[in-house]
Amino acid sequence: MYLRCTMGLSNTLLVMALLLYGAASVKSQAYFNKTGELPCLFINSENISVDELVVFWQDQNKLVLYELFKGKENPQNVHPKYKGRTTFDKDNWTLKLHNIQIKDKGSYQCFIHHKGSKGLVPLYHMSSDLSVLANFSQPEIMVTSNRTENSGIINLTCSSVEGYPAPKEMYFKLKTENSTTKYDTAMKKSQSNVTELYNVSISLSFSVPEASNVSITCVLKLETMELHSLPYNIDAHTKPPPARDPILWIAALLVMVFLCGMVLVFFLTLRKRKKKQPGPSHECETNKMGRKESEQTKERIQYHVPERSDEAQCVNISKTTSDDQSTTHF
Repeated sequence: MYLRCTMGLSNTLLVMALLLYGAASVKSQAYFNKTGELPCLFINSENISVDELVVFWQDQNKLVLYELFKGKENPQNVHPKYKGRTTFDKDNWTLKLHNIQIKDKGSYQCFIHHKGSKGLVPLYHMSSDLSVLANFSQPEIMVTSNRTENSGIINLTCSSVEGYPAPKEMYFKLKTENSTTKYDTAMKKSQSNVTELYNVSISLSFSVPEASNVSITCVLKLETMELHSLPYNIDAHTKPPPARDPILWIAALLVMVFLCGMVLVFFLTLRKRKKKQPGPSHECETNKMGRKESEQTKERIQYHVPERSDEAQCVNISKTTSDDQSTTHF
């Protein structure tokens, strides 16, 4: 009985010692480009002055983020990648890391030592695991060009950008009046070499049910939540227009060009024939002009010759008789 009590007390002391020296690890999360917190759950039960303590944090690569030496910040031991990015909260023994990047995820340790006459005496050590999140944009559905002959086939693409970590799943959900169908497709992922953020997208070609209203939604499934796109609605009376085959359009264009060419040739030929038709000869024109002048002359003669009156006739007769007498007398 005494042995069991002794073993229980020893285990309790071991657990307390492990907690005291940071064997337990705390998990924390931070968002991309925001501020993260690296806690150090130190309980200063002895009310040791900060002027007697040496406090610092280091990452998993043993690079120093921050150091407080006997109450004063010591930037000389801080690695350049962390300079100007940290703030120490003395009230709750927490280090704030600003402008969080994806590469900042990992394990961090805080150390607290007592600086006394006997040198540095370790008081507390704790580890924390920092995970970094970046919110994906709301998924967006886009209709791509439709090159299929079947008017009932529609091509869709859904995309979401700048998120972390990579999503678990991305799919289309098609809802009609009578059913809901899930369309799983291969998710395409690309990661930036600079920010390490992900861009994801999926594509789908499917047949739209006839005589039915359809609502299509894109779903992005993350570790802790789901993001839904705005619905893309297809009305039963406004189905997607039939695809236009480029070959048919080219053939129709050639036929139109041919017909236009035939009409042009016809008009040119007709115009050329009209130019070749003989006109009235010069002789005919001369005859016409002669006849016209003769008629005009006759009109003038008739106009200038006076009508012969009886008086005029008598005068002429008298003159003639007188002339005859004169001749006889001679």
